[in-house]
Amino acid sequence: MNPILALDFGRARIGAAISDELQLLAHPLETIPANEQASSRVSEIVREKKVDHVVAGLPKRLKALRDAGKKTRHTRGYVDQVAAQMILQSYLDRRAAIATRKNDR
Repeated sequence: MNPILALDFGRARIGAAISDELQLLAHPLETIPANEQASSRVSEIVREKKVDHVVAGLPKRLKALRDAGKKTRHTRGYVDQVAAQMILQSYLDRRAAIATRKNDR
């Protein structure tokens, strides 16, 4: 299987996370500046990593994530990656639960 990419869109930055090849675990990938080159970088990641598909959304615990993260210049980008990781892990967990229910029938 190819990995899945998740994006957390913000005004200044886009957090990116990617799944493992088994599509079970999400890992922070990088922070992309939200500018006119952002779509090119996302396309590049999709090609380089041979991404299966892309998911985007809002992490449910975003307020807690932002509160826990220090608002320094060095950690801001990482918080965006972790937000994307949370989006992706939630998606992966939901998919696994649906597959399990189908197999139990």
